[in-house]
Amino acid sequence: MNGSEQAARELFSAEGLEPHAWSNGPGDRYSIHTHDYDKVLVCVAGSITFHTPDGDVALEAGGRLDLAAGTPHAATVGPDGVDCLEAARW
Repeated sequence: MNGSEQAARELFSAEGLEPHAWSNGPGDRYSIHTHDYDKVLVCVAGSITFHTPDGDVALEAGGRLDLAAGTPHAATVGPDGVDCLEAARW
C-alpha cells in the first residue's frame, strides 16, 4: 500500500466509511449514470476526470470527489490509468 492509499484509508476510517478499491487503464470511460447513495471517492494514483452537470472535475493522486445521490456523472481515465478508493454514504 502506498502513502496516498494509506492516507485515503485513514480519511475514510475517520468518516466511518468502508471503501473498496478499483482501478482502470488509460483512456477507459464510464458512460453517464447515477447512484442511489452519496459517492465519496479518493484518487490514489494516476488521474481521472468526472463529467458532471456542473462541469468537469479532474482528480490526481490525493484528490477527492463527493457526489450527492442521484447526480448524473460520467468519467474518463487519464493517460496513466487510475487507482481509486470509493465508499457509499447512505
